[in-house]
Amino acid sequence: MPTIRVDLFEGRTPEQKRNFVKALTQACVDTLGSKPESVDVILYDVKPGDWATGGELWSEKKKS
Repeated sequence: MPTIRVDLFEGRTPEQKRNFVKALTQACVDTLGSKPESVDVILYDVKPGDWATGGELWSEKKKS
């Protein structure tokens, strides 16, 4: 049973999340031969202030 954990910035709509998990599930079916009902997808919404890259919080990054 594949379990997929996805960390992403908060702010996606329920429809975007629904479409995303359907696409991930279908990818597992197509590439791994999994049954759709055996695929778990766990979405973690993260605030930009709780995520950093290169030592800088995303909430503090300057817009280019």
